[in-house]
Amino acid sequence: MREYATQMEAARKGIITEELKKVAEKELMTVEELLPLVASGKVVICANKNHKCIDPQGVGSMLKTKINVNLGVSRDCKDYDMEMKKVIEAVKLGAHAIMDLSSHGDTIPFRRKLISECPAMIGTVPVYDSVIHYQRDLDTLTAKDFIDVIRLHAEDGVDFVTLHCGIIRKTIEQIKTYKRKMNIVSRGGSLVFAWMCMTGEENPFYEYFDEILDICREYDVTISLGDACRPGCLADASDVCQIEELVRLGELTKRAWEKDVQVMVEGPGHMPIDQIEANMKIQQTICNGAPFYVLGPLVTDIAPGYDHITAAIGGAIAASAGAAFLCYVTPAEHLALPNLEDVKQGIIAMKIAAHAADIAKGVRGAREIDDRMADARRRFDWETQWKCAIDPETAKRIRTERKPEYEDTCSMCGKFCAVRSMNKALAGEHIDIL
Repeated sequence: MREYATQMEAARKGIITEELKKVAEKELMTVEELLPLVASGKVVICANKNHKCIDPQGVGSMLKTKINVNLGVSRDCKDYDMEMKKVIEAVKLGAHAIMDLSSHGDTIPFRRKLISECPAMIGTVPVYDSVIHYQRDLDTLTAKDFIDVIRLHAEDGVDFVTLHCGIIRKTIEQIKTYKRKMNIVSRGGSLVFAWMCMTGEENPFYEYFDEILDICREYDVTISLGDACRPGCLADASDVCQIEELVRLGELTKRAWEKDVQVMVEGPGHMPIDQIEANMKIQQTICNGAPFYVLGPLVTDIAPGYDHITAAIGGAIAASAGAAFLCYVTPAEHLALPNLEDVKQGIIAMKIAAHAADIAKGVRGAREIDDRMADARRRFDWETQWKCAIDPETAKRIRTERKPEYEDTCSMCGKFCAVRSMNKALAGEHIDIL
């Protein structure tokens, strides 16, 4: 019998869980260093007690930046086998979390398969699944219906749930008054907004927050407080709707912590580069250091087909300024459900962003692999270079397809290679060019 309900409660009681031990080892920390961070809510260990095969990860701004991958079927693309292939590829590429955002069909078998087989953290958005689970239109669902689906996901073993608790009836008038260019672009946020408009009732995730906390405490589900009003274009960044919702999420964070429930807070969205750092600091202040989970941010609106790059630029800046968890963005963003290659490109781009940020903020051990790569390049040690590369298959393929005449060069420079010339010069050897 466990002496604690959640990882936060265990840490507050001074209990060192197996999950905490594993996270400390991965982060090159002692358990004594990590324990107070979990106890205070600055680090979360998303690990539902029913997710038996999980490889636990810590999420917090002082740890290595973690990557989330969104997957799931839609009405137009409903191949669950393909989604499972994406899951396998994502884990292979180093994704730390998988969010099942399925919006069609029988979602229960896929979700349970994920939880029984996937070692990554598993997240869901119960408001999506509510419509599918009951097979009823949105306005016929009750607050109890939504809460029952949260319980179902918790019982299944989901490690974190995105809940759009921060928009309330007042937000309806704000959206109408401030006339955003993109209104609400959060899918879950738009569903909650529509439900409030149609029923005239308060947001059930806000009104029954205490009941939801009891469920999350029972199974140790981390709440990811969704940002319904995240900006969906540069023009809406840092506006009244976004900031006021963030203030409410800060209040809800404190209420969750009072019940030992772990919390992450979600953030933008689309945002100009010069606003990103300030947004990270504001969130850390308002939410008392709870881990910040951001989508990008995307730093321009005009790159469909390349939004994995716009998001990686914003993600690197966000994580170096305090974001703890980056949601990947693929080339298919705004265009289509991502295919297998899109998933790979999104993960690689965001892993580069996360690693760059970890170097910038001095995360323990982050720079070591870069130094190994530099040494390998100086020595023309190609095998070690492949081992250090984020995507060794692509690096190896490019070199193989354009093989140079001499092994100690590449096909761009040949014997003009600066590294080759310097090695020979410093060794007192003759440098042959022609």
